[in-house]
Amino acid sequence: MPDVSRLVRHRDGVPVYRYWTDRDVPPVSVIRGRRADLPEHRPHIHDFPVLWYAPAEAVVYVVAAGEVVDPRPLAAQSDGTGVFFDPAALGHDAGSPWPTWQAHPLLFPFIHGQSGGLLQLHLPDDRQPLWNNTIRSIEMELTGRRDGYRQATLAHLTLLLIDVARLTEDVVGDLRRSGEPLLAEVFAVIDRRLSQPLSLSDVAAEVGMTPGHLTTVVRRRTGRTVGEWINERRMSRARELLGERDLTVAEIANRVGMTDPGYFSRQFRRAHRVSPREWRRTGASGIRTESP
Repeated sequence: MPDVSRLVRHRDGVPVYRYWTDRDVPPVSVIRGRRADLPEHRPHIHDFPVLWYAPAEAVVYVVAAGEVVDPRPLAAQSDGTGVFFDPAALGHDAGSPWPTWQAHPLLFPFIHGQSGGLLQLHLPDDRQPLWNNTIRSIEMELTGRRDGYRQATLAHLTLLLIDVARLTEDVVGDLRRSGEPLLAEVFAVIDRRLSQPLSLSDVAAEVGMTPGHLTTVVRRRTGRTVGEWINERRMSRARELLGERDLTVAEIANRVGMTDPGYFSRQFRRAHRVSPREWRRTGASGIRTESP
């Protein structure tokens, strides 16, 4: 693990690491090398997000937070780049430690549930320059430490997280491939009925479970309730629709199953800290960042 991580405890004999930041430690760290050179080779847990980029294979590994990670499947002799960051740096709604930040819209990929804690994403050829250049820019900011370097570093990190979110848009497919058929079915119901009024009872009826049992299973596996996932998927769809300039906020609210535009706007602001109209004006930069 990098110097900014600290062993804070053990869980069932497995070491747990935390991103250890202060006024002198930047909220993002980058390491280069081979998996064989990393100090931690055993299964371990960290309560902060990690990306491992292997440019030769054009692969990005999204390393699950809060889960036991087995690094052994990574090619030991393959050059790679690790990007570690404190989720608190993304804003107060991403407050550290895990799992309090998991509702942040850009951090959902880090709770993917893939076996072994590693979700493998193949980068298309046209996205590889973005990753190479953005990681290099982060390193330059961290090395130079000029005025505003923290904000610049977080801006570059946000670009990477947006790309990860786009690469993992197929939530249902990811869950099916990771051996979670029930969760896949739950998400399929939510996405299919997203434009309608939808409750926990509705989802439970479709998957043939009682609301109480479904709540227990989904919360245990993802850390969130079915209702929270319904709202997250509605907000995700709303962000997409806000890119269509001819749609009013009221029309977007209706399309994501919220007939009251005022309630929709309040939910959107609660999730993103900006109103739907502000998000539309600023685009992805509507996700604000703060220096710790």
